[in-house]
Formats: sequence, structure tokens, C-alpha cells
Amino acid sequence: MSRQGVRPQPLPPGLKVDFNALRAPSGYVAGMGRGAAGFTTRSDIGPSMPAPDVKKDKAGTRAGGLVADADAGADDTKFDAFLGNDAGVLGATGVYDEEDREADNVWDNVEDRMDERRKERRETKLKEELEQFRAENPKIQEQFADLKRKLADVPMEQWEAIPDIGDYTVKKQKHLDRFTPVPDSLLAGAAARDATATAIDAHGPGGLETPMGGGITTDLTAMGAGRNTVVQLKLDKISDSVSGQTVVDPKGYLTDLKSVTLKSDAEISDIKKARLLLKSVINTNPRHAPGWIAAARLEEVAGKLQQASGLPWHACSRTAGCCELCPSNEDVWLEAARLQTAENAKAILARGVAALPDSVKLWMQAARLEQSDDAKKRVLLRALERIPQSVRLWKAVVEISEEDDARVLLSRAVECCPQHVELWLALARLEAYENARKVLNKARQAVPTSAEVWITASKLEEANGQAAMPDKIIPRGIKSLATNGVVIDRDWWLKEAEASEKSQPPMAATCRAIVKEVVGHGVEEQDRKRTWMADAEECMRRGSVETARAIYAHALSVFPGKKSIWRRAAQLEKAAGSRESLDALLRKAVQYCPQAEVLWLMAAKEKWLSGDVAGARSVLEEAFVRNPDSEEIWLAAFKVEFENAELDRARLILAKAREHPPASTARVWMKSAMVEREAGAAGAERELLQEGIRRFPYFWKLHIMLGQLEERLGNADAARLAYAAGIKRCLDCIPLWVSAARLEERAGNVAKARALLEQARLKNPKNAQLWLAAVRTELRAQNQKAGEALMAKALQDCPDSGPLWAETINMAPRPQRKSRSVDALKKCNDDPHVVAAVAALFWLDRKVDKARSWFNRAVTLNPDVGDFWASYLKFETQFGSPEQQEGVVKRFLAAEPHHGERWQRVAKDAACAHQKSEVVLKRVVLDLDKEL
Repeated sequence: MSRQGVRPQPLPPGLKVDFNALRAPSGYVAGMGRGAAGFTTRSDIGPSMPAPDVKKDKAGTRAGGLVADADAGADDTKFDAFLGNDAGVLGATGVYDEEDREADNVWDNVEDRMDERRKERRETKLKEELEQFRAENPKIQEQFADLKRKLADVPMEQWEAIPDIGDYTVKKQKHLDRFTPVPDSLLAGAAARDATATAIDAHGPGGLETPMGGGITTDLTAMGAGRNTVVQLKLDKISDSVSGQTVVDPKGYLTDLKSVTLKSDAEISDIKKARLLLKSVINTNPRHAPGWIAAARLEEVAGKLQQASGLPWHACSRTAGCCELCPSNEDVWLEAARLQTAENAKAILARGVAALPDSVKLWMQAARLEQSDDAKKRVLLRALERIPQSVRLWKAVVEISEEDDARVLLSRAVECCPQHVELWLALARLEAYENARKVLNKARQAVPTSAEVWITASKLEEANGQAAMPDKIIPRGIKSLATNGVVIDRDWWLKEAEASEKSQPPMAATCRAIVKEVVGHGVEEQDRKRTWMADAEECMRRGSVETARAIYAHALSVFPGKKSIWRRAAQLEKAAGSRESLDALLRKAVQYCPQAEVLWLMAAKEKWLSGDVAGARSVLEEAFVRNPDSEEIWLAAFKVEFENAELDRARLILAKAREHPPASTARVWMKSAMVEREAGAAGAERELLQEGIRRFPYFWKLHIMLGQLEERLGNADAARLAYAAGIKRCLDCIPLWVSAARLEERAGNVAKARALLEQARLKNPKNAQLWLAAVRTELRAQNQKAGEALMAKALQDCPDSGPLWAETINMAPRPQRKSRSVDALKKCNDDPHVVAAVAALFWLDRKVDKARSWFNRAVTLNPDVGDFWASYLKFETQFGSPEQQEGVVKRFLAAEPHHGERWQRVAKDAACAHQKSEVVLKRVVLDLDKEL
């Protein structure tokens, strides 16, 4: 029902309600549903009336117990965030408390639970509907799937027998083969337009008519043919003339055409504009030489050489009707000569030097145009008559003269140019010893600020056997230069010292004298040692050995008690000096630094390496006197005797060391056990090791040596106890854990070895060596899958471990090794183990050059690993030359490696106890094929 309570009557069929004619309901506001507020005008409410008192009305309503009207419901203070303005049945309370909120939360949880119970059924139903839809409406690809699978069995003959598709278009196609008749006039006009006239009609328009009775008919085709014949004859005559002067080269004609530069319209336009501008410059200022030169070069670029050569000549010439333009500019004369032939250029330069007799450039250009040295010399001598003070001319004439003539010319040159040092030095080189000294003395007086004169004088004295004179000349020279106000540049003088060393023959005395005088110039006292060491290292990098030796000598004279300087000087002598010089240096070093153990050990080692065992013993005896409590010296004395198979002497030395409390260290007890092991005395070795463990319980090498002793004797239980005792005291010692696990593995207890390594990883987390041992244990037990799984965990635990990545590359199947190597290089690009593994991969693929480069990189990154040198040598043995193999061995001997899994296994074997490093290297090469 409507608001008035009356049901509206239905309309007859076909009639529509005119809503615009209906009366709006009371209280209707247009757009209120869209948020419009509406407004009221005076015409809506009628005449003005006093507004009722709202407060009194509300108060009266409350007092009467009546329900508030609509205005009360619109009060903003009664708005509820949950229910809005319409409070509903809860409007009587007016408060939404915690109990209401808790009730709502309970109902929300109930609804969520019911939704979860229906979720599985709803999803199952949706899945069934989707499958049914796909079954009823399959894709085209799925409809032909079975047919496409059968296409794999179709033979090639049937494929080739498939006919080409034809044109089966049902629609009609347009036919374009329709013909339209052409009028005869159109055909005749086209024929007349394309025709070629071969004769001239005398009576036709534009023809000739002569007084003769009949007209003359001219055949134009014949005239063209005759013209071509005449041109051909002329070309043949020119190219095959009797005089032999061929103007046209028939064979190179096309080549000449290719050399012609075709210019675009833009370039031609630019050339025209530039020509116009330069013409304006020349006309405005005819004496402006750069304008003439620019105009000439423009014409040269444009290809008009005749005009280009005429412009500079016009600029520097005198004509009857013209005044002198710019003959005093030498650039104009040089440009004019350049654009002319050689003969014309000589004539132009002759007029040029007549106009400008003091121009050195013109004289030098005139000399260059001459062909013979005599002609050049004549021109230069004539130039020197006019310009005797030109050093450039003197140098040019001396260069093309004989030695005697050059000496005479230089004698005259130093008179004309006394301030030029190069002329004095050149004259001194050409003179004999006595005359050269006189020349240099005159040069010193003429140019007192020149350091080159003093250095040359020092070299002169040294070259003539006066080795002591440089030590006198250089200090005098530096003092004289300082007196004359010359600033002593330390770097420049050091470079001159290096140049003196590298000259032929080398001037070592001059080099040392220069370094001695200037190396300390301008250096702060507190920075002297650091600066001098840096200078010496720089000189060594540049190959200036004598300069570096002189710097070290001066530094040692200032700091004789610094053992670091003595060590660096000794390393220099070892690398670039002789054994005698090294021995003399070390002798002097131990005198100045008697407490420096390293210097005594270096001296003894050099004696021993040279084969002088007695000399090494004497050095160590003297070292004992100076350093009686030094462990290093005791062990060095033991090593000398042990390496020379003097076991009794070595045992005696170690016994004395054990009795001397300051020298009785763990290493001394370990070396004592090694002597007994070498002698085969297992009982004495066990006693020494047990006593050493009692004294030094945390020295892990004693524990591992005791375990290895029991293993060699076959006492597995005793070895197991020794390893367990060592692990108990040294939980962080990885070799002990690995040795104990290998013992269990060799005994057949792979599970126990696996458990030991796992326990070790718990005690020492993130240790790559333990992970690697575990992986290799699984691989030796033929558990490839377990090894790969362990390797994956290891790389997660130690992602930057080079040995782990190298083992990963070696474990991978051959097709996957390349990708594994790429991953390894991304993680640790400069790790030598990864580099060596990649080199082995290249070696396996027969990429010789790349493998050699990567092996070289590996031994450069870490030369102390003997395994890399063994792989490198084996590679060169297979693919390299004898010279390359020898080069690897020399580098190996210089590196003296001491580490590497295979290297230590072979080097510590009793069979290699006293072998040379080269022999051990070859044994490691043979060991490369064995399993680790």
C-alpha cells in the first residue's frame, strides 16, 4: 500500500505513467539517495513565523515521558560506530559494551567454523564442475592430440608424397585480361615521339635549303659513328706515342676514376661559401697571410690544385702592377713550396730565403728538398753563415757530417751557442779523454747550472778506470749547483742514477755516488726508513738492481741495527747477487744484529745450500754462543745434521736441547721422536712421545705421531686410544678427528668413522675440512648419493670454501662439470683450489693454452701448495716442451712449497726423508692418480 493507505488503480494495457505530472510525495528531496542535502525557499514555507523554542519543547517532551521525535534520532551524540543512527532493538540501552562485543565475536567464530566445514565440499563440487565443463568443451589442441602423436610414426616418403595445396577458392575472382581498342592516332603519335631522326630535311622547319638545285640530306647516325671513331684514334695516339710519354693509362683508368672524390651538394655549397668568405678576407686585408693560406688549402681540398698553388705564390710574389703583399711571412713561403713540385719549390724557397734570410724554417725546408747529404750540408752551412746562433741548424749539419767534420763543427757550435748543454756533451763524446775533460770544464764554466755536465764528467772518469772519482765529482757538483741557486730534485737525480746503471756500459760507481748524495735529500728524519724501503722496492720493480742495492747500503749505514733492512738487502742479494756478496752481507748483518735469529739462520742456510756443511756448522756454533736459549737455532743445527744423515749428531744435539730448559720445547721433543723414527727405534720413539705428551699435553702433533706409530706397529686399539686422548685435550684439532676417522674406516667401521666426523662437525661448526673428509669417506664407501647429499649440505654451511667447490667439480659427471665450475668461480674466483680444478677441466678437454694459463694462475695465487706444482708439471710433461718443463721446475724450486694433501703425504713418507725437493715433486706427480 502507498503512504496514503490507498491502493493505486492499475492502468489499462498500452498506457504509461507520466511521472513528471504526478505530485511529489511530502518530504521528498531530489537526489537525497545520492547524498544531496536539499534546500528550502521562502515560497515553500510561506510567510515568516516565530520559531518554536526547541529546548523547551524537548524538555517538555522528556517530562511527559514521550518518545523523542525524528530530530532526536538525528542527534550526532547518539551515533553508534557499530549500529549507526538506527540503534534497533538495542536502542533502549544506548551502550555497546564488552559483553555485546564478546557475543559478536562468538557468532563470528561460529560462522567461520561452519564455513570451514563447508569449504571442502564446496571446493570438491567446484572441481567436479570444472572437469565436467572441460570434458564437454575440449580445446582444439586436445582434440588433435592423438593424431599428433601418430605423426611421429609417419615415414619420410609419405611426408614428401603430400601434394601441394591448390587454389580452391569458392568466391569468383576478377579477370583482368580485358582489352580496350586504341585509336590509330595514339599509336602514330607514340611512334613519332620515340623515333630517331637520321637526316635533316632541307624544306622542313629548322632545316637548310641551299641554292643548289636539290636539297642536301645529312645522316646524323653516320656523323655520330664518325665522331666516336675520331675520338678513339686520338686516345690510341696519345696512349701509344713514339716518345714513350703516356698521358692516359688504359689499365689504371678505372682505378683513377675510383680515386676521384664525389662531393655532395651540401659540400659544394659549403666550399662556395668558404671561398666567398676567404675572398672577402683577402680583399679586405691583402697582407693577412693566414687568409691566403686558408684559401689555398680550401682550393686544395676542392681539388683545384692549380688555383691552390697560385694563391700563396700570389701572396708572396712581386709583380709589375702590384705592390708587395706579405713576403715577410715564412708560413706563406712554406705553403707555396709545399703545393709546388720539387724544382719549383726550390726556386720559391730560394726567393723566400732571399726575402727572409733569418728564417730557420725556410733554410731547413730548403735542405730537406735536396737529395744528397753534400747538397743538404751546403744549404745548412750557408744558413749558419746567416744564423750562427741557431742550435737546430747546428744539430742538423752535425747529424749528416763525418766524425772529424762533426768535431770541428761542434767546436764552432759551442762558441756560437755556449749556453746549450747538448752541444757541449756531444763534443765531449767525440773528443779523447784529456780533451773531453777540458771540454767539460769549459762547459761547467759556461753553464754552471747544468747537472748533466757533472754527471757526464763522473761517467767519463768511471769509463776511463777512475772508479773512485764519482764519489768526489758528484758531491762537488751538487754543492756547486746549490751555490748557483739550482733546486736539487731528488726524484730526478734518482732517475739519473737508474739511467747510469742501465747505460752501456753500466756506470755503477756513478749510480752509487748519486744515490749516496741525494737519497736523503728532503726526507724527514722520522720518515727516512719507510721512504728508503719504498724507493728500493720501486727500483727493484723497474729492474734497477744496483740503485736498490745502493739505497739499502745507505739505509744500513744510517740504521745498522735494523734487522728488517738487513733481511731485505739479503733477499736482494739472493735474487740478483752472487753467493759471495750474500755471504759477505750476512756476515756483516750478524755482527750488527747478533740477537737476530733469522739472520743467523739465513747465513747457515746459505752455507748449507751451497754445500758447505762445515761452514753452516761454524755459523750455528757462533749463533749458539750469541743465542744459547734460541729454539730456532737448536732446530737449525739439528736439521743440518739430520738432512746429512748424521743421526747420532742430530740425536746428541736434541738431547742437549731437551736438557736445556729454555730450549726444551714441544717442537724439540717432536724432532727427537722423528730422529728415533728414522733410526727405526720404535720403543725409544714411544717413550719420547709419551714423555712429550706428559710435558705438553695440548701439543696435538705429539698425539697424532703416537697414533701413527701404533698404526704402523698394527696396534689399532692403542692407536684409537692415542687419538681419543688427543681429541679429548684438543677438540679443535681437525687432523686428529680426521686421523681417527680414517683409522676406523681402514678397520672396516665406516659407520663409526661417519659418527666421529659428525661429532667433529658438531664440536667445530662450519669447518670445510671436516665436510670434505666426510664426503670422501662416503665416496670411498661407494655411497655416491650420500656423498652428493653431504656435499650439498657442506656448500650450504661453507659456501665460500675453495676445496669444497674443487671437490664438487671433480665429483660431477663430465657434462655437468662446466656448469659446476662456473658456479664455483662465481663464489670464489681467486681461490687456487678452484682455479686448479678448472685448469684440470681444460686439460681433460685438450684445451692446452687455457689449461696452461689457469695452472700458471693457480701456482701464482698460492705457490706454497705442492699439489698444484705437481699437476702443472704433469701437464707440461704431456703437452709442453722440455724448456717449459724446466721453467716449471725452476719456479717450483724458487717457491719451496711445504703444503698440500698429496705433497705432505709424500714428503713425510720415510722413503722421501732425505730426498731433494725435485725428487719429491716427481713422486707427487706419480701420486696424482691415486685416491686421497
